[in-house]
Amino acid sequence: MRREETRRMTITAVFAAILIMQTFVPNIGYVRIIPALPAITTIPMTIAIYGTLMGPKAGLGFGLFWGITRLIVAYTQPGDMVSLMLFQNPVISVVPSVLAGFFPGVISRAMGKTNYAKLGYILSGAVTSLTNTIMVILLTSIFFMHDPASLLHYLGNYNSSTPLILILITALGANGVIEAIFTALVVPVIVTPLNLVLKRA
Repeated sequence: MRREETRRMTITAVFAAILIMQTFVPNIGYVRIIPALPAITTIPMTIAIYGTLMGPKAGLGFGLFWGITRLIVAYTQPGDMVSLMLFQNPVISVVPSVLAGFFPGVISRAMGKTNYAKLGYILSGAVTSLTNTIMVILLTSIFFMHDPASLLHYLGNYNSSTPLILILITALGANGVIEAIFTALVVPVIVTPLNLVLKRA
């Protein structure tokens, strides 16, 4: 039992170090392509791998850790005005991150003992990214519902009569799709050998 706890703590420490590096070293965790819009993030890949390996409870905690670092970045070194306006809100920073950490563990637990474990890894990656993107869009549309103009000013030239949620899907959805595809492809490549190593340990 003690050995298992030590192993889990070691794995968590390694992944926490990776996440911190992705968060604070430029263009590793947040890859900025369009300067005015939020960066494409590779962090959901790390979250998905950790949650898949460690389970939903640990994944939830790790997602919370991501949300806190995201909030810190929004206040200390925001890369664009949209990120600043969105992620200085603790709810928009933390809730999508926590859910993104929780779901890969649920999926891997449900499919890990079936013949579709590798498909579960792919789904874990895709769902992690899509959960983050969808929840950010939904929560932003709620919080800026009564004053969308302040956000629209930085999102680009959109018709003010267009519903905010549609504008957010257009502006942020492309990033989310790219992240989901990338994460879905990479997670099984990394998780499969890691699982074998952990089972032998």
